[in-house]
Amino acid sequence: MKILFVGAGAIGSYLGGFLTRAGHDVTLIDPWAEQVETVRQKGISVTGPHDPFEARPAIYHLHEAQRLPRDFEVAFVAMKVYDTAWAAQLAVRHLKSDGFVVAAENCWPDPIVASVVGKERAVGLVMSKIGVASWKAGHVERGHERGGATGHDVFRAGEHDGTITPRTQMIAEMLKVVDGSKATDNLWGERWSKLCANAMGNPVQAMSGLGSSEIASSEVGRAITIHLASESARVGLALGYTIPKINGAPVEQWADAGRRETWQALDEMLTPKSAGGRNWKASMAQDVAKGRPTEIDYMNGFVVEKGREKGVPTPVSAAVVETVREIDRGRRKQAAENVGLTLKRAGV
Repeated sequence: MKILFVGAGAIGSYLGGFLTRAGHDVTLIDPWAEQVETVRQKGISVTGPHDPFEARPAIYHLHEAQRLPRDFEVAFVAMKVYDTAWAAQLAVRHLKSDGFVVAAENCWPDPIVASVVGKERAVGLVMSKIGVASWKAGHVERGHERGGATGHDVFRAGEHDGTITPRTQMIAEMLKVVDGSKATDNLWGERWSKLCANAMGNPVQAMSGLGSSEIASSEVGRAITIHLASESARVGLALGYTIPKINGAPVEQWADAGRRETWQALDEMLTPKSAGGRNWKASMAQDVAKGRPTEIDYMNGFVVEKGREKGVPTPVSAAVVETVREIDRGRRKQAAENVGLTLKRAGV
């Protein structure tokens, strides 16, 4: 297939690399000049819990995009969610008349894509339990275990109306070269589950500078994680979504974290069973490290907004948004003590 990626950062490079190796005609567009020049000269080095390999997709600077033809069959938008609207506009310009745009992003990008290209040309792609990072140009790494080996479907392609269609089945089949994949009839429930997983982890790492293992090994780190997950879960249930498990636990269990017995069970689940686990840095932590704006308003901020609409209190989520905004604006330094200060700010 002839495939376009608007975004050649971590997820765009990772998926684009695999699809190139599988024989697809892949073109990447990105505003990161060093990335474009490095991939042109050396290709993409792809590493992770699989054999490493090199891929050589075509790649263009953003200002060169107008030179591209308008005959792509599928365009993946793989940008930060705040760049979704313009990226979708760019993507749809270069599609065939029956081509469509896949939102391969975190947060809640699908309504934004649909507002630009129309629901009939928009497909959602939820990527569950996969962490990728690009710390230097020309290299992308995956940090988590492969899902397929344990029966976990990492990729879930879905239509906005909840139907299973040939195109969502095609996207799912295409991505099986990367990992477990399926077409879903529950895009919104899948999106909310992933949103919860991001909202409970990403901002904690972003504000603290700590990695996943360090946070899980800390009592205060586990506490803020449970509070964030519980608030997000309650909001999702109030919205009426059918939500798959969130990081291994049912949504109802997270929502019930106010009970002592439930809290203790979740705390035990999150506590590392042995020392020396992978100390991964999630996407928002990567953004802070690179000096880029975070997606906090579209992640935990979205939970707060929807909670307000449904009358569900979200004090810890609101405090987290405030803390990360201060870091974004240069008014607060990334530091481990921000976790405790944020809980105090929330009044818990």
